Amino acid sequence: MPERKGFLSGLGEAVPKRFFSVPAAGAKPGPRRMRRVSDTGLEPRRAADSHVTLTQLMEVTDTNIAGNVHGGVIMRLADTAAALAAIRHAGVLCVTVSVDELTFLEPVNLGDLVTIRASVNDVGTTSLECGVRVEAERPIAGSRVHAATAYFVFVALDEDGKTTPVPPLLCESDTERRRQREAKLRRATRMAHKEALRAQRREDAGSAATDDVASFERP
Repeated sequence: MPERKGFLSGLGEAVPKRFFSVPAAGAKPGPRRMRRVSDTGLEPRRAADSHVTLTQLMEVTDTNIAGNVHGGVIMRLADTAAALAAIRHAGVLCVTVSVDELTFLEPVNLGDLVTIRASVNDVGTTSLECGVRVEAERPIAGSRVHAATAYFVFVALDEDGKTTPVPPLLCESDTERRRQREAKLRRATRMAHKEALRAQRREDAGSAATDDVASFERP
């Protein structure tokens, strides 16, 4: 099977290759574990291996006229962290399809140290949902708040820019399994919303109308 390559658009970095150790001469090989392979022929990858943490100090250029950090700055950082998590899992370029949810819980202020944690919650055939938690630390006060939560949907692309299958997700902890269940509920809601829009537009037109409710997700 040819090597799958992926590149992170806009950050000027290539996705790190995986290296495999070679046993020393005369060493006895260890026990071999059976691999589980999906219908796409891709081996499942652990949700824990997709985890990404970004940390950035909020400066004057990050603030808005109210004196707080602009929501767009937080969204950009969250999208970057989520994209990295998606690319780590897929091993190819992943692009943002939609922001399923972005909730601001606490304001982020000038001088705060923002920490963004992202991981893959669930995958479809070519799509991935990544969850993001944003925390803001006040270094002088020594306090930390949960500032925002977001869920992004990505689609994986091959070198020709076409959608490509992603490895199945292996959830090992109770938290990872809970996140996966919740991601499936959000996906079902997205699909139901798109279908409801299509049905309403067909009814409004009185006949089959042009379908412009795009969806890049597959079961």
